[in-house]
Amino acid sequence: MPDERVVVIGAGIGGLVAALKLAASGVPVTLVEKEAAPGGKMRRVAAGPRRVEAGPTVFTMRWVFEEVFSECGADLASRVSLRPAALLARHAWSASERLDLFADPARSEAAIAAFAGAREAEGFRRFRARAGEIYRTLEGPFIRGQRPTPMDLALRVGPWGMGDLWRIQPFTTLWTALCEHFRDPRLRQLFGRYATYCGSSPFAAPATLMLVAHVEMEGVWTLEGGLSRLAAAVADLAAERGAVLRYGQAASEIVVEGGRVTAVVLAGGERLPATRVVANADAAAFAAGLFGPGAADAADPVPAAERSLSAVTFAVAGRPDGFPLARHNVFFSPDYAREFSDISGARLPRDPTVYVCAQDRGDSAPDRGGDVQDRDDGAPPDAPEALLCLVNAPARDAPLPPEEIARCHDTMSRRLSACGLTISETARVTTAPPDFARMFPATGGALYGRASHGWMASFRRPGARTRLPGLYLAGGSVHPGPGVPMAAQSGRLAAASVLRDLGST
Repeated sequence: MPDERVVVIGAGIGGLVAALKLAASGVPVTLVEKEAAPGGKMRRVAAGPRRVEAGPTVFTMRWVFEEVFSECGADLASRVSLRPAALLARHAWSASERLDLFADPARSEAAIAAFAGAREAEGFRRFRARAGEIYRTLEGPFIRGQRPTPMDLALRVGPWGMGDLWRIQPFTTLWTALCEHFRDPRLRQLFGRYATYCGSSPFAAPATLMLVAHVEMEGVWTLEGGLSRLAAAVADLAAERGAVLRYGQAASEIVVEGGRVTAVVLAGGERLPATRVVANADAAAFAAGLFGPGAADAADPVPAAERSLSAVTFAVAGRPDGFPLARHNVFFSPDYAREFSDISGARLPRDPTVYVCAQDRGDSAPDRGGDVQDRDDGAPPDAPEALLCLVNAPARDAPLPPEEIARCHDTMSRRLSACGLTISETARVTTAPPDFARMFPATGGALYGRASHGWMASFRRPGARTRLPGLYLAGGSVHPGPGVPMAAQSGRLAAASVLRDLGST
């Protein structure tokens, strides 16, 4: 393809996978990224003596990356070190209320029965079956396929699949569906939290998001070096397959001539000729004019009221005490409805649910009670650990006063303390919604694009192709949605669209 030149904008996982797939297919590809390293939201920050993974921390849907690497003549397991987690997460509501979920569903059932009774364990069995049914219904026509309309989805599943499509409860909220399975409000909280993986509220998201629970219960892996290491591995393979990767080079304009893209202009003025462009940027960036007037109509704007959740994160080097941390831990607010009411009212939660990723801990640390120090890094027990603490927050780009951030840290600390955990901090790096807005322009601080609220939300995300010939989209704000594996899948779909269009010409 001597006359074809593809420029990929953005080295988030969607852009990296698109560049890899195109380069492996023999297409000349140049990827430009404004930051100094690949990964996008999959990033690490230095907190005193520790480097902390400050983005996604849960690795699921391993098959996506196994297929991507295999399709490009490589083996995922030989490029990154992966270990299956026996313990998915530890959950706490108070110092005396704790529940572990395991990769082995029988262990999870037994734990739920001991925690909340046999009826709730039966509810978990029914919930798990329904979540799996939803996932299997949607994997082929939705997750693996180009963005469908509701009619397209109905046609893809065919007449024999219409019953399955109806049973995924698209018009029921996730919280309502959970009430059908669980009487215990703590279990509704636990499984409702999966809506936040898509930046959404369980009280407004459709029941189809139960599929997220199935994905996690199908397997979570620990990746040595964190998910930023996965981004580096994809970037390395893309370079080996011929892609040119240029870091510290921001794209300032997509040039449109004769009704189609012809070039990308960098912030320094350099012009890169391009017959096709794959943009791994938030879809709202086009309507905001961040890529110039020629591309402004390529994708629709996202109203502020429809943005997904943001977060306040604290990347900490610290010494935890009083609670047996596993790798993934969730400390629940006593009033989930009020927490999301605060967020919908554009306020930081007054008593937030807190996620803590103890990145030096093993995934199978037993809950023996007390202060258990199960570490994988070989450091002395009293050495500071790498911890990421996260609370959900409303998307906003206006600055937050320092006292509001301090109050957020205090409310988080009180929630942890109510569950028995204290953290003596050596160093802390805070990232708030306005910081995310600066790092990821046009998002307004939202981390997941458009919120998955209402049954039509997933169909309003743009697909790989745009209204502008030669311009394609990838990333968590486009189909099939947010999260590392889904964003990677968007890169596959963008590359497939480019290759299909090249074949047709």
